[in-house]
Amino acid sequence: MQYADAPGNPWFSWQYLRDNADTVLSALVEHVTLTTQAVAFAAVVGLPLAVLAYWFRPLTGPILALSGVLYTIPSLALLAFVAPLVGTTRPASVLIALVLYALLLIVRNTLAGLNQLPAEVLDAAQGMGYGRFARLFRVDLPLAIPAILTGLRLATVSTVALVTVGSLIGYGGLGDLILGGFRNNFYKAEILVGTVLCVALGLLLDLLLAGAGRLLTPWTRGARG
Repeated sequence: MQYADAPGNPWFSWQYLRDNADTVLSALVEHVTLTTQAVAFAAVVGLPLAVLAYWFRPLTGPILALSGVLYTIPSLALLAFVAPLVGTTRPASVLIALVLYALLLIVRNTLAGLNQLPAEVLDAAQGMGYGRFARLFRVDLPLAIPAILTGLRLATVSTVALVTVGSLIGYGGLGDLILGGFRNNFYKAEILVGTVLCVALGLLLDLLLAGAGRLLTPWTRGARG
């Protein structure tokens, strides 16, 4: 339906929302799903890589360099490379690209948090007889939570924006609305709905992670107080 032919082609239209509520909701659900899956997979891969770089210093350079190179590849170029290998009609193409982009943010911030742990705390943990893994899970990672969450927040907001690129192969979540609006004779209401929901989603997820960070690190509130 060529909504853009309607008089005025307004930026906001209740008629569009009523007629396309299911489409908008489906796009939003797809956007949230791709974002959460990508950040979760990136965390599963990125956290162990950061720990490896923390334990074995010679690996720090190669790990950061590899994730950095992946991050600098333009999103359209990466999607064009991945899609033919995985399948242009599968959301996995978009998901793989999103995971590769989120890796650097998670690895870099996690490693920074681990490298900034107070030496006296690490010495005390060693004096108490903690082994490498015991210290990692009881001391190192808990104290590095603020830095880890910073990486997760950056990766999440970045991923929310990058999901829209997937609209080029039909798996862009809210980006499908934005691209569809441009293709539909520049239908402003469709473009605005996709854009506003994308921005709102990024802000909401960032606030949720910030709130989770406050709950997980009560000692930081005491320090600020």
